[in-house]
Amino acid sequence: MGKLSEEILKVRVAAEYACFTRPDLKVERMSYPCMTFSAARGVLDSILWKPEFKWWVRRIKVLNRVKFISIKRNELKSKCSGKPIIIEEDRTQRTSVILYDVSYLIEASIYKDNFDANPHKKYETIFRDRVQKGQCYRRPYLGTREFSCELFDNRDEKPINETIPIGSMFYDMYYDGGGRAEPCYMYDAAIRNGVLEADNALNEYLMQSSHIRAEHTQGVKHLLNSYSREE
Repeated sequence: MGKLSEEILKVRVAAEYACFTRPDLKVERMSYPCMTFSAARGVLDSILWKPEFKWWVRRIKVLNRVKFISIKRNELKSKCSGKPIIIEEDRTQRTSVILYDVSYLIEASIYKDNFDANPHKKYETIFRDRVQKGQCYRRPYLGTREFSCELFDNRDEKPINETIPIGSMFYDMYYDGGGRAEPCYMYDAAIRNGVLEADNALNEYLMQSSHIRAEHTQGVKHLLNSYSREE
């Protein structure tokens, strides 16, 4: 069994646009009203990632009023497979409903496996130093890579005073020992007084995720074909 640190680490992220796509609306993109927990973990991993610990996201605070805008983008109608895609034939315009002028405060703790001798404090100090300096291993983004975000040190800003029901919400992806992916969902989710609280039972389950992908030994073509069959 691993050990969860009681220390809560905080980082504020802000961007002009964000899109946390609802999986139940596949053709036309429609964003959730706020950041998902998987997106929050992705931001934290971009700042500090080590194989000996995982991020336990406790809550997400919505700092700016929720605003949606509609845009049109060029996309492709076909999925990647073993057959090459001819862009001129598959290009199409699709409407996306995305978020505008977003800012979130992510609160999380480090969940560390016992096999590593380094204390939680070591990684917590490294994380705070990296946030203060604006350092990251890769550019963090909010939902899709085109919507990159800025990192800020915690300023204890107050969340919005609004309650917004969400319903079913994608939580994160779980990988078993063989690398098989399983999506996890949070039900009856809601932003209450500007705060989206985590589901501790789901967090416990995700801490056992291997995050090891299944091996593919027959090259890129075999890999793309396997993903196409799974979808």
